[in-house]
Amino acid sequence: MGVGIVATGSYLPMSVLGNAELAARIKVDTDWIVQKTGIRERRIAAPGDATSDLAARAGKRALRSAGIAATDLDVVIVATGTGDQPSPATACYVQAKLRASNAVAFDVMAVCSGFIYGLTIARDMLFADQSRKYALVVGAEVYSRFVDYQQKGASALLGDGAGAVIVGRTESGGILASRLVTDGTLAHLGGIAGGGSRHPASPATLSSGMHYVTMDGRTIREMVASLLPGLVTALTDLLAIKLSDLNLIVPHQANGTMLKEWVQLLDIDPEITHETVTRYGNTGAASIPITLDDAVQCGRLSPGDRILSISFGAGVAWGGVIVEWEQ
Repeated sequence: MGVGIVATGSYLPMSVLGNAELAARIKVDTDWIVQKTGIRERRIAAPGDATSDLAARAGKRALRSAGIAATDLDVVIVATGTGDQPSPATACYVQAKLRASNAVAFDVMAVCSGFIYGLTIARDMLFADQSRKYALVVGAEVYSRFVDYQQKGASALLGDGAGAVIVGRTESGGILASRLVTDGTLAHLGGIAGGGSRHPASPATLSSGMHYVTMDGRTIREMVASLLPGLVTALTDLLAIKLSDLNLIVPHQANGTMLKEWVQLLDIDPEITHETVTRYGNTGAASIPITLDDAVQCGRLSPGDRILSISFGAGVAWGGVIVEWEQ
């Protein structure tokens, strides 16, 4: 008996922001965006939608796929860096929208790595208490409210969306290995500086753009390249397997160009990696569950398959899991 992913679901807003429109705003050629990011379009949440709305829709689809009711959930975890508001947790709103009245609900804030952190926490909670049967783990972002669409950088990368999984008991397999790492000395490399206790919202923080996402892309890219092989080796060593024993890799969809670099760095067949970054951009904590659900919809997973997911995010927080599929 194990604990693993028993169902998936996702929600992508209908509104599409393509490269032609974005390029006109930031005054670059569309080819520049593709060359730098590999992204051709990204989704934008409707004006009345908050992160919890997207998360709840993805959660409903995962519940439907699992064939269980929201009242069957014991835990609701929302991984996001763009919550509805500073307090209370966005997960509280998701719990209410789903009517998951029996579930404890809380947020995980590890930015792009939040889903990996949330998935590991859900696994451990179900292992620790056998009375808990199901957990909903959602990655959701509405980055469009935190991006300056007059500037290069984050505007070309980030999109909105939500992905969800149901974590439950499995006959075999499940979440086989997890590794989480944080280096807070690198927290300055990216994030949203305004709106917290250090820089509370004020006319000065608004005028200086402190409520927009910032990132030191070059340094992050170099850091990830140096850390990625060690992270993957640590995970495979936990199971005494080789990278070639994996059936599919579902990485954080950070940047299409970076994903190609990761494939070369790990010396793997590009076909083993599932991607959605071209269509949806970087959706932060939502990118792995969105891409996993896409892989399910594409028929890429079979019982017994071993899937590796890896992510790097602001904090700096990174991590990965290896899951044996039993859906």
